[in-house]
Amino acid sequence: MSERALAQRFNEVVLPHLGDALSLARWLTGNATDAEDVVQDACIKAHAGISGYAGGNARAWLLTIVRNTSYTWMSRNRPRAMVAVGDLGDLDDIAAAHGTSLPDEDGPEASLIARADTAALEAAIAALPQPFRETLVLRDINGLSYREISAMLDVPMGTVMSRLARARGLLASALGRAP
Repeated sequence: MSERALAQRFNEVVLPHLGDALSLARWLTGNATDAEDVVQDACIKAHAGISGYAGGNARAWLLTIVRNTSYTWMSRNRPRAMVAVGDLGDLDDIAAAHGTSLPDEDGPEASLIARADTAALEAAIAALPQPFRETLVLRDINGLSYREISAMLDVPMGTVMSRLARARGLLASALGRAP
């Protein structure tokens, strides 16, 4: 494949999903600056492997690369005890993508309550054990299917469903809601 054809394929396969890649990297690394470094490394890896991309779900392919790159990056740059926390901006982006927003227009009190709820949700997600947090973020934030998550994490689909159910139950308990 020519260099031009590889560049065109990269543009078609990878570039449309950079926002999702950055969002996943932010949840896994805990901040936007580290996430940008991870996504840049992941894009270099994706570009190097684009000739081997066999088709299928490009988004899942790229997010798999981002996930693996995130863990490699964190193992080199972080102490093991560090906990990853997503940015509040991720939740704002997700709300905007679904046509909702935090209720700033309802007044400062409602905005403060919404921000406190968002912070509590973020902290509860961050406190989940890594396999549960990762599965929850991939399904409920990135919208991957059970099959895609199963392939990405190299676990049976039943394990994905079990982890997701446990993660949601732990979140409900942490937020004081009946599971």
